[in-house]
Amino acid sequence: MRLTAILLLCSITAFAADPQYPVSAIPETLLKNADVVQRVEEVTMKLNDLRDMRVTHKVVLTILNEKGDKYSGFSSWYDKYREITGFRGALYDASGKQLRKLKQSEVSDRSGVSDNNLIDDSRIKSHDFYYKVYPYTIEYEVETRYRSTAGFRPWTPQGMDNYAVEHSRLSVTVPAEYDLRYKQFNYNGQPVQLPGKGDKTFVWEVKNIPAQKEEPLAGPWRTRSVMVYLAPSDFAFGDYTGKMSTWDDFGKFQRTLNEGRDVLPDNIKTTVHQLTGNVQDPREKIRLLYEYMQQNTRYISIQLGIGGWQPFDAAYVAAKRYGDCKALSNYMYSLLKEAGIRSHYTLVKAGEGETDLIEDFAVDQFNHIILCVPMAKDTVWLECTNQTMPAGYLGDFTNDRPVLLVTETGGKLVRTPSYSLEQNLQLRSLKAVLDENGNLTATSATRLTGLQQDWYHALITSVSAEKQLEILKEKLNLPSYDIRKFHYTPHPQARPVPEMTEDLELTVTNYATFSGKRLFIVPNVLNRNTTKLTQDDTRKSDIWLRTASRDVDTVEITIPNGYTPESVFQPVTLETRFGKYQASVKVEGNRITYIRTCELKAGQYPAKDYQALEEFFATIYKTDRNRVILVKKEA
Repeated sequence: MRLTAILLLCSITAFAADPQYPVSAIPETLLKNADVVQRVEEVTMKLNDLRDMRVTHKVVLTILNEKGDKYSGFSSWYDKYREITGFRGALYDASGKQLRKLKQSEVSDRSGVSDNNLIDDSRIKSHDFYYKVYPYTIEYEVETRYRSTAGFRPWTPQGMDNYAVEHSRLSVTVPAEYDLRYKQFNYNGQPVQLPGKGDKTFVWEVKNIPAQKEEPLAGPWRTRSVMVYLAPSDFAFGDYTGKMSTWDDFGKFQRTLNEGRDVLPDNIKTTVHQLTGNVQDPREKIRLLYEYMQQNTRYISIQLGIGGWQPFDAAYVAAKRYGDCKALSNYMYSLLKEAGIRSHYTLVKAGEGETDLIEDFAVDQFNHIILCVPMAKDTVWLECTNQTMPAGYLGDFTNDRPVLLVTETGGKLVRTPSYSLEQNLQLRSLKAVLDENGNLTATSATRLTGLQQDWYHALITSVSAEKQLEILKEKLNLPSYDIRKFHYTPHPQARPVPEMTEDLELTVTNYATFSGKRLFIVPNVLNRNTTKLTQDDTRKSDIWLRTASRDVDTVEITIPNGYTPESVFQPVTLETRFGKYQASVKVEGNRITYIRTCELKAGQYPAKDYQALEEFFATIYKTDRNRVILVKKEA
């Protein structure tokens, strides 16, 4: 009887216990524009010494709808320098009632090797409750031990659109004498500092950050919400120790990793001198050695332990004929050194549009290696992982951004080339004939330069002709059409940027429409702007236009005899801070001549300019689709 009473009391107590994270407790202001609300985030870091750092990351998320499902799981990678020592999770319904706890048998443990890596010693532990009754709440907590302290993860409480934050807290404990370096963005005040016995703790905390709507052409997240970057002063990685208080220190550490790895085999040394011995022009020597490297190696990513930072030596690449960005750049450095040409191993944050880097705070923000060759009057840049890119040209993967040169004395920040709108050209001449049924037969000749030729360069060097045709058909913004012939001719040695010519022959069924005696035709055949921005009076983010370009289209369309113009749109001219646009058309006899010029400037603009930008693109979008109306003359 007494046992029954105790069990009943326990049952009642459990039933009456306060639920965890009820959705009803979320402030109304955090639900607006949100797909997910971060209820709790607690990140605790403790640096015991340079080869022992413990991190606990707890996060509780309420998933409000189907769009929020992408946050419903959790994953964490590990390798020989990063050990996961604990992984816990729980699932709650809308009322906060716990539905399930994570079982260790449910945690997936798989290889972290990506499609880009041949060999990688990282693995990933992950889990997802796959629950679909909205709203629901997930809770995860992961404990990790780091044996390398070369990189600290930034604290990013928000970091995503349509993501609200109820509470986030970062606590970092380091030895009392250790210099913890940090840089804050959009954080009010300074961290709370708590002295301890032989250590000190820094605490950052935020509450009730509303969700932000997605805003096109927005800048880096650190310009939009709270972020704190952390960086070591002294650190260890494998058998190496280093400093990172300045870019010079960081460069010195990388130089230490590279020392002794530039020794070439004798046969390769002989080849270098055979290729360059009778050449006087240094730039020509660079080209010859670069093309030799391209033709005799291939890119394969291998990331093992400190190999994620340290290149394989030049002799390894010479023997195996492959390497990752680090190994190939070091190999090219070694070839140039043998030829008496000085160059610099260069760290870069690569990626299309990834031009932002914190320049006044030394912290590892890099993911790729290229090579810088300083000349007497200019600089030659080499992308050593690409087997077809010409020497001296960087595409949109690495252009126009700060990079870290590893020099003889240390590290130095410089900037890669920025290509102007005069260098990023698309110049097209199209001639077409329209038949009595409205079908169009056209030939087009286009010259593409700089960044405007990058897409086509990748197309012709990475896929078969059959696949090229398939991709090209998807790219053209036309109704029913057929590409009868296409051909691309690269001009890699064009200066100052490479060029490409495109020749097309195509037919477009029912391109023009008829209504009684009238013929309706859009003279802009191949270059209609597809950018449409939505009006937003509450724009918060600055506008980032990352690439400058100029398009010039000249179109001549021969129409059937017997038609005269009834309605021809007036010339349109726009000149704004974002660029220029002109479009004009004239009809002479049975020929329509259309000329369009569109220039876009790169730059950063304040949020208040968004409406003007929207109007600029809206006018281009509309004008690009303007029709000419012709009427059949009476017999």
